[in-house]
Amino acid sequence: MRGRVEPNRPKTARAMSRLSLPDLHGQLVDQANLLLVQDLDGVAMPLVRDPLTRRLDPGYVRAVAAMGDRFRVLTNGEHAGRLGVNRLVERAFGPQVDPAAEGLYLPGLAAGGVQLQNNQGRISHPGVSDAELAFLAEVPTRLAYGLRQILSTLLPQLESDTQHALIDRAVLDNRVSPTLNINVLIAHLGGDAARLQALQLQCHELLQRLLDEAQQQGMAGSFFLHLAPNLGSDGVAERLKPARDDQIGTTDFQFMLQGAVKEAGLLVLINQHIQARTGEAPLGDAFNARTAPQGEQALLDLCCRAIPRALMPTLVGIGDTITSEPSADGEGWQRGGSDRGFLSLVQQIGQHHDLPAHVVLVDSSAGELDRPSHSDPLLRGLTDPDDPLKITALVPGGPRQYCHWFEQLSQAVAA
Repeated sequence: MRGRVEPNRPKTARAMSRLSLPDLHGQLVDQANLLLVQDLDGVAMPLVRDPLTRRLDPGYVRAVAAMGDRFRVLTNGEHAGRLGVNRLVERAFGPQVDPAAEGLYLPGLAAGGVQLQNNQGRISHPGVSDAELAFLAEVPTRLAYGLRQILSTLLPQLESDTQHALIDRAVLDNRVSPTLNINVLIAHLGGDAARLQALQLQCHELLQRLLDEAQQQGMAGSFFLHLAPNLGSDGVAERLKPARDDQIGTTDFQFMLQGAVKEAGLLVLINQHIQARTGEAPLGDAFNARTAPQGEQALLDLCCRAIPRALMPTLVGIGDTITSEPSADGEGWQRGGSDRGFLSLVQQIGQHHDLPAHVVLVDSSAGELDRPSHSDPLLRGLTDPDDPLKITALVPGGPRQYCHWFEQLSQAVAA
C-alpha cells in the first residue's frame, strides 16, 4: 500500500465506526492468542527534537514485561547504542535495577526489522553480512562531514562550537540504521520554509551519494533510504515530504538495510510468536527480514499460504506515523508514513484469515514535532475519505493516554 496513488474522489466524510479504548480493552482482554506489535516514538513516549531527551515511564516498561509473548516492539530506532531504547529503559529505573536480570528490556525488532532483541537485552542482526556492518560503521562519520558542509553554506553565521554541537545531536550513530535527524536544526532556520526545503534536499542528496558508493563497492541492493515522514513511494524510492509554512515535512533521513521494513518485521514477529507457542515456526527457523520477500503483496501471500488460521494470533498494530496528501495533479492521494505499511498488513492478514485485527493510531501531535492532530475529525494529513487503511481505535490523548490504557490491559491479561 505504501505510495499507491488512488483516485481522488470527492472529499466527503467517511462513515466509519471506531471502538473506544475501553471497548477495545474489552475485546482484547480474553483473547487466548494475542499479539500486540507496537511502534515506540510518538506512541509510548512523546516525539522530541533531541533523541537524548526521550523518556520512558517505568510503569509502561513493567507492563511490557508482564505482557510476555503477547507483545513486541517494531521500531525504526535501535535497541543498542547511546541513542538506543535500552538506555531509556536503564534511565527509567536507575542503577538500583538490573533490566537484564529482571527481563525489562523491550523485546522485538528495531532498525526497521533487522535488529532483534529479547527481554534480557540479547541482540542479534539476522541476515546482515560483515561487509554491510563495516560499511554502516563508516556512515555516521560521513554524515557528520557532509552536514558540516551543508551548514557552512546554509547557516554560515553559526559559531564553530554551536555547529559542532548541532551536528553531534543531528547525526544518530545507530549501528545498523545511521540517521540524520534535522529536528535540532529547525529552530536555527527561523521558520523559513524555503531554507528548510533546501536543507531537506541537501540531506537527501548526501544520503543518496552514500547509496551510490555502496553500489560501487559491490553492495548494490544492500541499502535504501527511509524518510520520515514521507509521501509514500514512487515504486523505486520513498518520496520526500517537503516543508511548507504549515508543516515541517521530512525530518529523519535513515540509511537502512534493504529488507529492513516494518512489514517484513511484522511477519518475523508473527513467526516467532507462533514458534514460542507451538514449538514450530511456520515460516522456518531462519526466517528474517533480509530473506523475506519484498513488497506487501508478496509478504501477504506468503503469510496466507504458510500460516493457517488456527495458528494466527489476534493482531493489534499500534503506531502514530501515517500520512495522506492530495497528489499534485489532484487525481489521487499520496499515502505514506513509516507505520502505514505494517498497520495495513495487520489489517489485511486479519481480513484474509477472517480474524479480528486491530489498528490503533496514537496522536503524536502534542510532542515537539509538527504532526497532524486527531482534533480534526477528518484526520486530514493522516488519512483520507478513500483510504483502505481502517483505523480501529484512536488515542487522542497521545502517549500518556496510550500508556495508561496499555498498563490497564497488561494488568488484566496477566491476571
